Amino acid sequence: MVSLLIPLDTGWTVRPDSPSPLPGGTVLAARVPGCVHTDLLAAGLVPDPFLDDNESKLAWVGRTDWLYQTWLPELDDAYEHTDLVFDGLDTVAEIRVGDRVLGRTRNMHRSYRFDVTGAAGPLSVRFTSAYTEAEAVRKEVGDRPTTYTEPFNFVRKMACSFGWDWGPTLVTAGMWRPARLERWNTARLALVRPLVTVDDRDGRVELRLEVARTSRDRPLEVLVRVGEVTARAEIPPDRTEAVVVAEVPRAALWWPRGYGEQALYDCVVVLSADGRELDRWERRIGFRTVELDTRADPHGSGFTLVVNGERIFTRGVNWIPDDVFPSRVTPGRYRRRLTQATEANIDLIRVWGGGIYEDEAFYDACDELGLLVWQDFLFACGAYSEEEPLRGEIDAEARENVARLMPHPSLVVWNGNNENLWGFRDWGWEERLAGASWGEGYYLGLLPRIVADTDPTRPYWPGSPWSGSWSRHPNDPAHGTTHSWTVWNETDYADYTLDVPRFVAEFGWQAPAAWATLRRALSDAELSADSPLLNHRQKAADGAGKLARGLARHFDPPESFDDWHHLTQVVQARAIATGIEHWRANWPVCAGTIVWQLNDCWPVISWSAIDGDARLKPLYFELRRLYADRLLTLREDRAAMINQAATPWEGSLRVRRMRVDGAVLAEAELPFHAAARTVVTLELPAGLAAAEDVTREFWIAEGDGLRAWRFACPDRDFAYPPPRMDVEVHPTATGCQVTITARTLIRDLYLHADRLHPAAAADQGLTTLLPGERHTVAVHGWTGEPDQLDGALLCVNPRRTA
Repeated sequence: MVSLLIPLDTGWTVRPDSPSPLPGGTVLAARVPGCVHTDLLAAGLVPDPFLDDNESKLAWVGRTDWLYQTWLPELDDAYEHTDLVFDGLDTVAEIRVGDRVLGRTRNMHRSYRFDVTGAAGPLSVRFTSAYTEAEAVRKEVGDRPTTYTEPFNFVRKMACSFGWDWGPTLVTAGMWRPARLERWNTARLALVRPLVTVDDRDGRVELRLEVARTSRDRPLEVLVRVGEVTARAEIPPDRTEAVVVAEVPRAALWWPRGYGEQALYDCVVVLSADGRELDRWERRIGFRTVELDTRADPHGSGFTLVVNGERIFTRGVNWIPDDVFPSRVTPGRYRRRLTQATEANIDLIRVWGGGIYEDEAFYDACDELGLLVWQDFLFACGAYSEEEPLRGEIDAEARENVARLMPHPSLVVWNGNNENLWGFRDWGWEERLAGASWGEGYYLGLLPRIVADTDPTRPYWPGSPWSGSWSRHPNDPAHGTTHSWTVWNETDYADYTLDVPRFVAEFGWQAPAAWATLRRALSDAELSADSPLLNHRQKAADGAGKLARGLARHFDPPESFDDWHHLTQVVQARAIATGIEHWRANWPVCAGTIVWQLNDCWPVISWSAIDGDARLKPLYFELRRLYADRLLTLREDRAAMINQAATPWEGSLRVRRMRVDGAVLAEAELPFHAAARTVVTLELPAGLAAAEDVTREFWIAEGDGLRAWRFACPDRDFAYPPPRMDVEVHPTATGCQVTITARTLIRDLYLHADRLHPAAAADQGLTTLLPGERHTVAVHGWTGEPDQLDGALLCVNPRRTA
């Protein structure tokens, strides 16, 4: 008889189990999967922490102990063994049936299994506050520095639930992943690890199996199917392990998007005894090779992803948990967000180390969409004790998750940590630690051994950033991976062009959430750049000051919140464009960029391209342009034709130097030929490259439908004409089309559709138009008149005029 799964997703209650502001005797219906915060919200007992400054009003929740209860039913004797399985407990829990303690847990990132054969009665899961656990561990092992004041590095829990420079402090507890009973006879599949390799296009799947048995009185049979190929093996009565190999001749390869098809094979393992099926394991796998090329060269030492022998310039984004309450992120939400990534021409998602190992649905979607996954182990911005009780938890957590995720062809890199090697060197940690352990033994010892032992088909890199050796600075741009944060923190975005890192694993620039998102989240009658409630959404150290200085380097002080909101979006998009255009133009020395960040977990001012209400910021559309297979850039005396497509690119590039009134002052036609996956640089003639007056002149390059612009002075100094345009609105089946005809030079025009209606969305990003040009934007969710667009259709609107 095949194993039986009984979900335990109903019938739960939860109540405080330590002093709390709730009335005595409060008992709530609990949702599993879920957390205490979502249960309190559903009961109407706490305000929405995403609104105003309510976050601070919920601080008590994370410092309270909580008791979940249900009833474990009496079961028949049709099965020999029954397990109680929790896919995720957040975080420090004691599990009981009646007065019997089944076990205790202290790790959100692991699953747990308890034998409850023959048991029945009240089932309880008591969660101790993560703060209580963290403080106890800190007292036991000694203090360790972090970049924040919260003790996230002393407990194996999603670090960013303690707050981050883009996230709220909402410390959760609960059963955040499914719970169930698993009933089985004779034996079950305890672990399946598929090692998937390719040799000269022939695929090979080596399945390493571990089984749990109720007895050792009979042999077990294993049937493996990979596509149309089958393989069999027998496990003798005295054994609990087996290796089964399935060979797939001329296997179709899995490729990242833009390089080929995403061929996936069903892989099924069936465990039987005496011809009766006992258990089965089903996943999809893909055949591909992956390596990191980190060889030394004249520029230093590289960091280039190579998939199926193809060297790739990585077009990536960093991913944070899509909700501060991860149980609310459904498979459909994963799919929507990751599809948005592909529509912006992104080909790699880095799962950042202060979050979680995401749900299977995340990696399934990446497999199908052709998105490469860089997976951090969960260490971020802090020193971590290498002693017990953390060391054993980290060992078990890493082994489980490497094995869990290894079927996914999209996963191509395991990364040891986020910024901890850098922090040890530069942030005063070494002195404060005074010889205490801080995590180096994990990143350079334990984790690479686990990856090599469990899944040697994927490369491991010790950290982000990491230069490959302690003989160099951890964040040396000439070696390995680099985080480029000095520009955002201290200087102008033009400084991205001052160096060529080998691989930029983090860089970014802030901008606020969309207008309708802020309007929903904040109850201020009038929004302003310095209003208290808006500043509550600025979690970065001196974030408001950095935003203001970034604006001041290019613009006069904004006269209104509308101007401030639009111009901060403009600067964010320009900053990211400056970096990506420069670094892509320097391929293959630079082999990738990973923008911080794709998404948000709540409504906030942050570095994201998609805000906490899932609205697209102008940066999102700019990424779509910047990460296209073909990109045209224009810098001072040269243009670059960047061709990441699989076919050659040739044609003629037209470059003009123009005056603000539209007059052409100089121009040239430059023929070009760029082979597949290459960059070609074109020198501009001296008479074209040199301007007589940069306050009244600009450059435009056009080729094969692409454009690049260059303005050589800050906007505040440029003699823009007062913007004039004609606007037409034409209804469509889903909204309307807005057509703008420019009567003057119009710079960085953007239709903030959510200002027209909260459900409205536009399909175009920032656009610059020459006099006489027409531009059409499709708007979904709104139909109106042109005069209603006045507050939504914004551009760079100067004080001075030509």
